[in-house]
Amino acid sequence: MGNPSLRSIHVHPLKAARGVTPDEAVVEPWGLAGDRRWVLIDEAGKVITQRPHPRMALAAAEPLPGGGLVLSAPGREPLAVTVPEPAGTVPVEIWRDKVEGVLANSSAHSWFSDYLGTGVRLVHLDDPATRRPIDPEYARPGETVSFADGYPLLLTTLGSLDALNSLIARGDHPDEGPVPMDRFRPNVVVAGTAAWAEDDWRRIAIGEVTFRVARMCGRCVVTTTDQGTAERGREPLRTLGRHRRFGDKLVFGQNLVPESGGTVRLGDPVRVLEQADEGGRSRP
Repeated sequence: MGNPSLRSIHVHPLKAARGVTPDEAVVEPWGLAGDRRWVLIDEAGKVITQRPHPRMALAAAEPLPGGGLVLSAPGREPLAVTVPEPAGTVPVEIWRDKVEGVLANSSAHSWFSDYLGTGVRLVHLDDPATRRPIDPEYARPGETVSFADGYPLLLTTLGSLDALNSLIARGDHPDEGPVPMDRFRPNVVVAGTAAWAEDDWRRIAIGEVTFRVARMCGRCVVTTTDQGTAERGREPLRTLGRHRRFGDKLVFGQNLVPESGGTVRLGDPVRVLEQADEGGRSRP
């Protein structure tokens, strides 16, 4: 293989919505700057994702200077949303976590409720440095995360996607492949590695920024959702279930925790600083 490098960067300002692909991004302790700082919740305060609402894939959220958003979706006029004043918080239930956030303006709630056909509210994470600790089993004291599923960044590789698509092509539903990388909603995509090389990574550097590889990423039904049409199929979960099952998880990609700050840029070299040996132990 060639020298690994950063092929693409993906920032999703609103969890579950379409994001943007900048040429560079600032790495903050809780993730890429602006990534998943907004979320939709239902009337009970539970997070809204593409799992029950695949049409979220067709909604887009573009960042504005200062942290606001421009929302757009089929059949809806675009709406600019500013960062709300921190005048009290509401609880957000995101998986097993309870997180406090600040409600956006009521016009944003109405805009999304009309689009999804159910009552939702838009919430901003005002203080990512304190609101939501990472799972302590995989974190160090004080490490936090945004409204991402569980970790600050998600890394995937083109080598593994090519391998997965080769397996799909030989499976029961070859017509559903190849699947594009946007099914996996990563933050950073690396080129120039062998398939599944990231399984053994423990620490890496992307340009000037270092990261700890926390754990493999278990995948869900969102990966079967076409991000351009919101239609669902069987792949890639069926193939992951046959070839990438680790315990009770179907795995694609690795969760990262930043160890340092800085900026990552397209084309940055990706260096493996520490990896596991054959017995699963870390080695430099």
